[in-house]
Amino acid sequence: VIQNLTYNNLGDPLVANQRVMTSSMQNNLQGLANFYSDVAQSTLPAVTFVVPPDLESGHPGQSAPAFYEGWLSTIINSVQANPSLWQDTAIVVTSDEGGGYYDSGLIQPLDFFGDGTRISMIVVSPYAKQGYIDHQYADHSSILKFIEKNWSLPTISSTGTNNPTPSRDNLPNPIQANGSYLPSNGPAIGDLSGLFNFSNTSSSSS
Repeated sequence: VIQNLTYNNLGDPLVANQRVMTSSMQNNLQGLANFYSDVAQSTLPAVTFVVPPDLESGHPGQSAPAFYEGWLSTIINSVQANPSLWQDTAIVVTSDEGGGYYDSGLIQPLDFFGDGTRISMIVVSPYAKQGYIDHQYADHSSILKFIEKNWSLPTISSTGTNNPTPSRDNLPNPIQANGSYLPSNGPAIGDLSGLFNFSNTSSSSS
């Protein structure tokens, strides 16, 4: 009952995906207890998305930023406590919105849905460039582009006449010009590779 009361179904995009919820893929949706168990036993899947419970989501109305920060600290500390797991891990922290109604930064018109106002993204990893701020244009789809690049996977959808609205991971990586964070070859979004130095593991966060 407690789990049902605190489950953040609005923050979990997979439960809104018909293909996931009408197939065996929904069996991959697990509770936080399973996540912590997999972390302790080094049995996490190669890619894991973790959604905070409502009461710890930091969302106005049912939570507070301090609750979210505490939950996030627990997640990160649990992974770092397992050295064999941590040495090959990148934790990408972001949110669905950032209260950016007054954001004066320019955004790209990517498709019917946006892009939207800017939000923060933090990478915690032995491979992250420490104290580094990446000015390359990115959005949530950049996480998919990073996964596809790292594991040599195809894009979510294909391009061509049969698909007039291909998924954003088909967009090219940005070319930055004149010091602007807006790509000169837009619409374009990055694959987050600039956040990492895979030849050096001395850094801890970015």
